[in-house]
Amino acid sequence: MVEGIILWGMNNIFTALVNGKNIECRIKGKVLKGQEKAYNPLASGDYVQIEIDPISESHGMILGRSDRKNHFSRWNNKRNAPQVIAANIDQVVCVCSPLSPPFRPRFVDRAIISAENGGVKPVILLNKIDQGVPPEVEARLLHYQELGYEVIKVSAKDEKNLSQLKNILKNKTTAFVGQSGVGKSTLLNTLNPELMLRVGEISEKFNRGKHTTCYAVLVPLNEYSIIDTPGIRELNLYGVNPDVLSHFFPEFDKYWGECRYKGCTHTHEPGCVIKEAIERGEIDEDRFKGYNSIIEELEDSSRKFY
Repeated sequence: MVEGIILWGMNNIFTALVNGKNIECRIKGKVLKGQEKAYNPLASGDYVQIEIDPISESHGMILGRSDRKNHFSRWNNKRNAPQVIAANIDQVVCVCSPLSPPFRPRFVDRAIISAENGGVKPVILLNKIDQGVPPEVEARLLHYQELGYEVIKVSAKDEKNLSQLKNILKNKTTAFVGQSGVGKSTLLNTLNPELMLRVGEISEKFNRGKHTTCYAVLVPLNEYSIIDTPGIRELNLYGVNPDVLSHFFPEFDKYWGECRYKGCTHTHEPGCVIKEAIERGEIDEDRFKGYNSIIEELEDSSRKFY
């Protein structure tokens, strides 16, 4: 038995890296113990125990999965199940764009929460700054920085600030997430010209020659490793208790314990200091609207962490 790391998986066929070689694997018994209800039993970045096929050294059976140190996950509405997008990573880079497609701060907020809830550091990356950055987007990015989040602005087209991004990635495993069209894969290929060939080879084998990302792929490079993920249309949170959602909004921290009612959810209770702070302009109103939207979403009791 040997240990490997999952590079990608599709239709319950996984490719794992074992001692520098790619091994095609299936789960022994078809179901991974403890993951019967998950959308995907394994994710890019998972460490697994593999039994190599005695007849073909390029094939094996997955016997088990090591405990994850962290993860980036979402709730998959279509399958009504949790979906782990990447595991055992150092950071999540949330890629967005200023105009085309438009900047969506609610998506960024959810990406931050999903990362922090999974024990991963979030980084906000604005790509396509060659499009021009509207003042309201600049203001929102500045607000994220004031809240303590790392923000970087780049252009894959003009290769602006890519050296700064490389410094952030160095010696780390990073998952890149974002909505379709933000230029995530293009950015990664601009950073690493050899990556286009590797992703192209994978896509040709599994996607009939299409070079679009439709599943997460871990690519180990010389100075760092990246996980390129599919464009996410909706990022519904998983494993976040609505009672503690406010802890993911650092602008609420200095008002902690000052509401009239203990356990105030800051949604409907009288005497809420958070709502008073919004009226005074001390808390961003749009961020608070996003908070309320998430609270309503998390009231779905079917999303229990397991």
